[in-house]
Amino acid sequence: MATTMVNASLDGESSRFVARTGSGHTVVMDNAEGDTGPRPAELLVVAQAGCTAMDVVSILRKKRQRFTRYEVRVAAEQRDDPPPHVFERIRIVHAVEGPVEVEAVRRAVELSATRYCTVTGNLSSGVTEIHHAYLVHGADGEESYGEVVVTGPSEQPEALGHLAAARSA
Repeated sequence: MATTMVNASLDGESSRFVARTGSGHTVVMDNAEGDTGPRPAELLVVAQAGCTAMDVVSILRKKRQRFTRYEVRVAAEQRDDPPPHVFERIRIVHAVEGPVEVEAVRRAVELSATRYCTVTGNLSSGVTEIHHAYLVHGADGEESYGEVVVTGPSEQPEALGHLAAARSA
């Protein structure tokens, strides 16, 4: 079992923290008052975007899909009360442009959502419902949109792939 380490140190008298990751990178976090960096909860959404985007791009490249542009859009809804202000629903849309096969994009999103993305596995095993979708702008100008799978809430991370297969059957 791997262990991920992060050290976060208070930087001054405000609520600004500088975190150093085990891989040697630094991240500044702050609250709304200081506003010198993202809020910690925003970083969860950033992590979700980065994790699934890296998966999908890697899978599309392995499938030799020649996309000309890729972007992931993540919208996360937090409950207001009671604290903690957990994310209850996340919508992820993978926007892909170029001469790609829609089925290849759909499958890449599905694999990220149900097998590879560590952040999805962590968030969907709690209270968060995550909707995974794609939007393809083909070279011919045709647009295709589809929702691939919904993960969470309260799913066991090791069962994500099995549950997605059962839902699509």
